[in-house]
Amino acid sequence: MKPPRVLMLTPSALPAITGNAMTVERWRRGLTARGGEVLVLETRAPDLPALTAAVAAFRPEVVHAHHLFLSGGLLLKPPLADLLAGVPAVATPAGTDLNQEDLSGWEKREWLGRICGRIGEMVIQNRYFDRLVAAFPPENGFRVSYVPKSFCWQGDAPCRLRERTGLGGDAFVFFLPAGIRPVKGNLAGLQALAEVRRLRPHVRAVFAGPVLDHGYGGLFAREIERMSSFARWLPAIDPREMAAAYGEVDVVLNASISEGLANVLLEAMAAGKPILAADIEGNRWPVRGDGGERPCGLLYDPRHSDDFIAKALRLTDDGDLRADLIQAARDRAAALPAPEEEIDGLLAAYDRVREGWRSRKEEGRG
Repeated sequence: MKPPRVLMLTPSALPAITGNAMTVERWRRGLTARGGEVLVLETRAPDLPALTAAVAAFRPEVVHAHHLFLSGGLLLKPPLADLLAGVPAVATPAGTDLNQEDLSGWEKREWLGRICGRIGEMVIQNRYFDRLVAAFPPENGFRVSYVPKSFCWQGDAPCRLRERTGLGGDAFVFFLPAGIRPVKGNLAGLQALAEVRRLRPHVRAVFAGPVLDHGYGGLFAREIERMSSFARWLPAIDPREMAAAYGEVDVVLNASISEGLANVLLEAMAAGKPILAADIEGNRWPVRGDGGERPCGLLYDPRHSDDFIAKALRLTDDGDLRADLIQAARDRAAALPAPEEEIDGLLAAYDRVREGWRSRKEEGRG
């Protein structure tokens, strides 16, 4: 059966190079390969009249809001809300959607409740997030489903990362690919790595990602210029070159203060690279594993830079540890679901939410 016409709302989309953009592009490719039609629209600082016109011309049969507040919130804002009033909706929450500290204020929880009341199904991709979703406003009757996140490289183009950044072949390189914004902890990661480099002079750092918060981006740019003796920043790496870029580094870093399930962690596994990641809800399962799975990285306490430094030094100094983590990463990558399985899960969610929508309409007529 041909997939429905799907409107995907996302904070960022290609050509922007962000985790959200890569995730939605993977979904778009998978759905179109099945014969579906997909319209992807950005929701960060949207032009509502232009966005509404594009949606009216597309006539979606399902809306998929990737990120509750930044995308799902648009389903409540006229004129788009009026246009989509008869269209069933699915949502995938981001890590920032699920941050319980951020949801402590009444106004934000009230707005979240309204968003959740508009959707029929919540698709989570980190298996432990059902507990966090259960803490959402209880009056909403959406279904929660788990669709395992898949992974695929966007291409196999070469990337001479060390040559491009002027790093020597003997350098030990930490790599943090993420958009430059406070939630990603780019600045804290850079400052902690400066101390690691002081203790281990052969350590280098490469950051890759566009500025998504201009004030924070300005601070980061000034700091990395001050630390240019060991740190480099590439605002973008072509997605087709990312596999090769990972091949040139020693450790992959995730310094976020909030995550859903970061593409970076799956990319590190697929590249067979050890991970150093902040010990936050969204990073624990992918890094530590579950049941019989072995860890593929180390977690550090993001509240204490000394813990970051100690774990970074262990990874720098202990070749046997890195070898164990590399093998675990490769084993975990081999067990990841294929992209086709992820698309099967999304299509099942779309079918359920459409059927539920039809049932409610029939009950309303009765």
